[in-house]
Amino acid sequence: MRDTADHILDAAQDLIQTRGFSAMSFQDVADRVGIKKPSIVHHFPSKNALGEAVVRRYRERFAAALAAVRDDPEQDAWATLEFYFTPYLEFAHSAEKVCLCGALAGEILALPAGMRGEVRRFFENHQRWLEEILETGQGEGVFALFDAPRPVARLFVAALQGALLVKRTTGDIGQLLEVVETIRSCVRAGAKVDR
Repeated sequence: MRDTADHILDAAQDLIQTRGFSAMSFQDVADRVGIKKPSIVHHFPSKNALGEAVVRRYRERFAAALAAVRDDPEQDAWATLEFYFTPYLEFAHSAEKVCLCGALAGEILALPAGMRGEVRRFFENHQRWLEEILETGQGEGVFALFDAPRPVARLFVAALQGALLVKRTTGDIGQLLEVVETIRSCVRAGAKVDR
């Protein structure tokens, strides 16, 4: 059974993904969870501690999912790359929500040091994971990259995150869908697969 701390983290994450960390208050979280503010302080002594816990949980869950699909012998490089698109496409169908760390990147200079570190680790981990997948796919001859895996991974992460923010601004899901299809085309061009 989920405890109060989990409900607090869920509510805070939802608020950050839709409003941003700066616009979130303990009262907002308490109202969402249906508890009083002192109950939040019992679990998280400050807004900064709550924010850091939210980002750490998000980063660790995402990292575990990425590691599981990467290490699954049933998944080839294409399936693994397609898995990476899944959360972006899910966020694209949400009217207000974007990636938690993408939302926080926009207010990074206003974040406490602990949160900045967690956001930085999230992006570093994603770029490194994607670099490994691209390198593997290239080595197997299923991806044909236009540059080395590292800069391509950085470009893909930036394009996906940026497309989510633009989609939230314009309401046009088409841009994100085009970015995903362009990424597929970028790795497909000249590769020894028929996809």
